[in-house]
Amino acid sequence: NRDFQEVTLERDGETLLQFAAIYGFRNIQTLVHRMRKGRVPYQLVEVLSCPGGCLSGRGQAESETGGRVDKALVQQMEEVYSSLPVRLPELNPILNTLYQDWLQGQESPQASKLLHTEFRGQSQIHTQPPHMEW
Repeated sequence: NRDFQEVTLERDGETLLQFAAIYGFRNIQTLVHRMRKGRVPYQLVEVLSCPGGCLSGRGQAESETGGRVDKALVQQMEEVYSSLPVRLPELNPILNTLYQDWLQGQESPQASKLLHTEFRGQSQIHTQPPHMEW
């Protein structure tokens, strides 16, 4: 489902983080139901009410006449985007040089301090606003 995507970040077979991108009200309702049942493993969730992730917002490709979405142009843009090569950062020689020259290696304290964050769970319980019902 393009509107409910899950991604897992792993290192050496160990799951480090889990993410989700959830678009559209139906999928948001699914997420909320899973949350209520305590079955949400994600550390970060992007939630947008628009199907497709608000692609139809003001940044949408419109036809020159009538201001309607130009579906052929959107399809062409998606094809160009998906055709871009995916490159692993650890195979990039320039990035490796930067790590060695500026950060004293990928696993150095300097690299951890400047490039990594820490997750801290929220101590307060967030309640649902009274005007929202799922």
